[in-house]
Amino acid sequence: MWAHLRGKKWSYSSLSHCKVEGGVFKFWIDLPLAVGTVGGLTSLHPIAKRSLELLENPDAKELMSIIAVAGLAQNFSALRSLVTTGIQKGHMKMHLQNILNQLKANQSEEVAAMEHFSEEIVSFSAVREFIEKLRLQ
Repeated sequence: MWAHLRGKKWSYSSLSHCKVEGGVFKFWIDLPLAVGTVGGLTSLHPIAKRSLELLENPDAKELMSIIAVAGLAQNFSALRSLVTTGIQKGHMKMHLQNILNQLKANQSEEVAAMEHFSEEIVSFSAVREFIEKLRLQ
């Protein structure tokens, strides 16, 4: 959210917008950016200098467009995650892997746990219990 000054009142609104118009999905972003490509840190900071070189030394207007496109791509990626399998599924897979690493699960235990928890809620205690049962067999 960004605070926009309109007259003397502040209002908060999203920077990205989307709509379907005539069957076409439209997605855009409005960013209040002020960037420079000459002077300041751009010539002193080695990472800033190298970043501009990698971008083929854009002028300020082109750099603003690049920054806006990066922000829009991140928002589009988040939208995709929300309308497909979602962030939750990927996060829980990573969470499960971290728990399995903590429990020092071997490869066959990992495979069994991944299969089992594809339809079950992942929690440390549930995974520990599952691995302990496997190890008793």
